[in-house]
Amino acid sequence: MKNRIVYLRLTGITEGISFLVLLLIAMPLKYYFGWPLAVKVVGWLHGILFIAYIAAVLLAIKAMQWNWFSVGVALAASLIPIGTFVLDASWKRREKQLLGEIVKTS
Repeated sequence: MKNRIVYLRLTGITEGISFLVLLLIAMPLKYYFGWPLAVKVVGWLHGILFIAYIAAVLLAIKAMQWNWFSVGVALAASLIPIGTFVLDASWKRREKQLLGEIVKTS
């Protein structure tokens, strides 16, 4: 269970960083400096991380004990440039809460 939450958080942060790099570095390099390779390389990397993030969200549904609304929010966060960073704080709290429940029941 903990591994899926850690994977979700790590993938979310990594995907969020790649999105910001794509928007703030690669796209200006392409459109202002005429270097389209930047978007091609960073775009591919971001695409792979985006797919990994979706997989991480789907794998974490049971571990995080999410309802469908929470799943939708997690998926929508990847479409907002800092969305995954904002959600990471609540995921960290949820992770601690769930681990605390496991310790209490053991």
